[in-house]
Amino acid sequence: MVEINSKTRRQLEKLAHSLDPVVIVGANGVTEQLIKMVQTSLEAHELLKIKFNEFKDEKHELTENICQACDANLVRIIGNVAIVFKQNKDPEKRKYNISLA
Repeated sequence: MVEINSKTRRQLEKLAHSLDPVVIVGANGVTEQLIKMVQTSLEAHELLKIKFNEFKDEKHELTENICQACDANLVRIIGNVAIVFKQNKDPEKRKYNISLA
């Protein structure tokens, strides 16, 4: 997982503003299936929102666990929605031209 600087974080927040949550954490919490869903969504979209309908008090810890499992970066948690980013390893398949530093 690469650390992202504040300038990149702001860019990603702006890009994520218009996105709808792709993954929703419900009554089952963070399961292996949810982790796989996040991984495939990150491969397809690179930037996504995860909404917490349940486990709202534990969203910070759960989001960190998801990011570690998926080797992704947490951009920000706003309310009950986490913004997560993982840049595609193939430069030709990248949707966002963002330099991580």
